[in-house]
Amino acid sequence: MFLLISSSLVVFLAVPAGAQSVAREWNEALLAAIRLDLARPPVHARNLWHVSVAMWDAWAAYDPDAVNYLHQEKMSAVDVAAARAETLSFACYRILELRFFDSPGAEESLAAFAALMQAHGYDIDDYEVFGDTPAALGNRIAETVLDFGYLDNSNEFEEYGNLYYTPVNPALVPTLPGNPSIVDPNRWQPLALEFFVDQSGNPIATGPPAFQSPEWGKVSAFALTAADRTIDFRGGFDYWVYHDPGSPPQIGTAQDADYKWGFEMVSAWSSHLDPSDGVTIDISPGAIGNAALPPPDDFESFYDFSNGGDWGPGHDVNPSTGLPYTPQEVPRADYARVLAEFWADGPDSETPPGHWFVIANYVSDHPQTEKKVQGQGEVVDDLEWDVKLYFALGGAMHDSAVAAWGSKGWYDYVRPISAIRYMADRGQSSDALQPSYDPAGISLHPGLIELVTVATTAVGQRHEHLAGSEGKIALYAWRGHDAIADPEVDEAGVGWILAENWWPYQRPTFVTPPFAGYVSGHSTFSRAGAVILAGITGSPYFPGGLGEFHCPANEFLVFEDGPSVDITLQWATYDDASDQTSLSRIWGGIHPPADDIPGRYLGQKVGEDALAKALVFFGSSSPASPVPALPGVGSVALVLSLMSAGVWARTRVRVEPSKKSSPPSESP
Repeated sequence: MFLLISSSLVVFLAVPAGAQSVAREWNEALLAAIRLDLARPPVHARNLWHVSVAMWDAWAAYDPDAVNYLHQEKMSAVDVAAARAETLSFACYRILELRFFDSPGAEESLAAFAALMQAHGYDIDDYEVFGDTPAALGNRIAETVLDFGYLDNSNEFEEYGNLYYTPVNPALVPTLPGNPSIVDPNRWQPLALEFFVDQSGNPIATGPPAFQSPEWGKVSAFALTAADRTIDFRGGFDYWVYHDPGSPPQIGTAQDADYKWGFEMVSAWSSHLDPSDGVTIDISPGAIGNAALPPPDDFESFYDFSNGGDWGPGHDVNPSTGLPYTPQEVPRADYARVLAEFWADGPDSETPPGHWFVIANYVSDHPQTEKKVQGQGEVVDDLEWDVKLYFALGGAMHDSAVAAWGSKGWYDYVRPISAIRYMADRGQSSDALQPSYDPAGISLHPGLIELVTVATTAVGQRHEHLAGSEGKIALYAWRGHDAIADPEVDEAGVGWILAENWWPYQRPTFVTPPFAGYVSGHSTFSRAGAVILAGITGSPYFPGGLGEFHCPANEFLVFEDGPSVDITLQWATYDDASDQTSLSRIWGGIHPPADDIPGRYLGQKVGEDALAKALVFFGSSSPASPVPALPGVGSVALVLSLMSAGVWARTRVRVEPSKKSSPPSESP
């Protein structure tokens, strides 16, 4: 079974229209709305989580044994299936119409939400919150979730804006050479682009984008606890860091060599992005994957600095068929470029947390998936499967955002484009007897990172085209967007460029995400998602022992032509897919290994804790205590009136809590 994706827009060929559960329908509607919204991974991880909570509480309301999460209310109905569908739909609709009313894609998204309600015969104008109808219960559940969100420290009322954080570095202008304005090369640096387009394709015309969600570590989490937390103070703000990974390598300290090695490796892997180089690799699960998680304090030896790629030995056989995996020999450059594009979550994307919901839905649709929670007991119906899967996965994605962005905010770590250009501006640090020596300069690696000299710029020599730049640093790397005249037919290829002009393998209007690198959000989300899928399905393997994604030749890549051949990404296990996500960010020029491995460890822990907590609410573990709701600050009717007045998200409003089935108490 193939999962076909174009610009990350997913088409499931295995499921006829109308054959999905109502929870799946609302999840797909939410993913579609995220693709049309601003690219805000933490915000959308929260949206996915809150909608998943509403789904679970709507389902659990009609099950006397299930433990509700936020909204503590039980109901009975003659037709439980119909009542559940209606309750769940009203709860999801009310949350989504408020969360996306001012989205760039609001017109399309709100119309889609309303159409889904109307397709089920529900009255979108039924705002009743009193009584025992399924619609009223759904509206009450939405109120509970929304009230919880208003006081969860996300600053939703002010459009999730930062309250304290300010960058220490002035903005880098990547279209100009070098990085002359950076103040602290260990800290994050904004980017100034004439025309910035976020990863969802939305133009941002208000100057350098602000750091996105540096204070997110204080947002109310699912399974993260006070025991997991350290608190650090800077600039008038307490930064909460969960499962603190410790400081990343810093230049000018005892970790100077590790700092340089990591960012130099990003440059070195950039040299792999030319399909004409003749290098091919087997990308089947028989040759790659099954990679051990390296020691957190000694992972450098696991990476191949020069050749790149996965260090796993692969899998001997497909456990489902008992046969070896079919080899797939492809150009290394095509594999690397496809990975960078597929996992980048570019325009029309559901962002990384949403991407793992897409993968989860793919697994659910697979004909070999047995819908047994944890692979045990009886097969459950589609709705029960979906609400339980979404509840666990949503909690893990939300906690991943809280934990990863807590680390990003506190450690405020530099991105490769800033670090590579900074070091190259200083010169080389390998040989004090050569020109341009500076202890803070970049290390020389013959064939990859070199000093431009009179000898190397002589006629016929490798740096001939760089004549006049003697004394500067040259990288053998992807040549960048200036080498692409027509992205429909051109490839930039690889060659010797001045390090001061190095670009990551990203869109020219995006360059790098508007937040710090450490730890990698992709690594955290993906490892947590892999843990949840393995835990809920009861197997570390994709159904049938193989997950696949097809990338047609000369059609998949966006900002240059390619891939040069058909590529099918393949994963035996969920961890294999997660590891490919992490490696893609190095090839894409977004993260050094120091961002990656701590993110994998963080995601592993977050996923394990979220799974264990979710199972308690399912009744699969020790009894759970209901989660107390936060005091309400608004109702559906109030917020709708603010929306119509055009003041929502710009006005702080406090009103008496609306009536709930149980009194609110302290925040979990």
